[in-house]
Amino acid sequence: MQLPLSRSGRGALEVTTQVASEAGNIIMDHFQSEKRISYKPGRSNIVTDVDLLSEARIIALLQDEYPDFGIIAEESAGIAGDSSYSWIIDPIDGTRNYAHGVPHFCVAIALAHGEDVVLGVIHDPVRQETFSVEKGQGAFLNGSPVAVSSRTSLQTSLVGFDMGYNAERAREMLEVASALWPGVEAVRVMGSAALGLAYAACGRLDLYINLSLAVWDLAAGMLLVREAGGLVTDPDGKSSTTRSDSIIAANQPIHEEFMRRRKEKP
Repeated sequence: MQLPLSRSGRGALEVTTQVASEAGNIIMDHFQSEKRISYKPGRSNIVTDVDLLSEARIIALLQDEYPDFGIIAEESAGIAGDSSYSWIIDPIDGTRNYAHGVPHFCVAIALAHGEDVVLGVIHDPVRQETFSVEKGQGAFLNGSPVAVSSRTSLQTSLVGFDMGYNAERAREMLEVASALWPGVEAVRVMGSAALGLAYAACGRLDLYINLSLAVWDLAAGMLLVREAGGLVTDPDGKSSTTRSDSIIAANQPIHEEFMRRRKEKP
């Protein structure tokens, strides 16, 4: 699919990459500063003043370049567009890490055509790593192609997961992780779903699991993993969509072994 050019005549991926980088600069400018924190519904679901600053800048820049596109953003009311395209925005994925001074967070922006995600950028401003993807064009890290892990056994796999803001789903996630141990090499709680998926896409993680997600958490990373050669499904094995709230992301052999072990669970 040929994506529309922006009002300045640039491609959508170029625009998105620049916007994510500018948002990343805002985030880093305030990283060491005291932040104003408020709470949203859900266990420990926080938002900082910097989330709002980042999101406002992202929306302003994207609307300037694509005024007809809709907006779905974590911290703002949705904006209906005159186009079938919509931006999906997470201004800081990993806000709890960010608020506590843990340097593991990112900006995540995706573009959907209807419900089909066609583009994504995940920008880590700490490491200056930008994961980018356009449907049918492969997955990239700072311009170089990436691929999912080549490992074929859970026994040698590094598994990442996150618990989310729903207490029941978090408890279920801990049960899943406990059932995997010690049959994997190691497990990691990431604190950022978008980076968890990006790390699965580039082979840093062999398997990433999250049972409590919103569309802005998963949209860019879901496409990234698929374009890197991986599978992204729900816990029942059905292909994940923008409506999914649970994901299993891995290469095919790891995904198959994980799903088999879940079915064999007493």
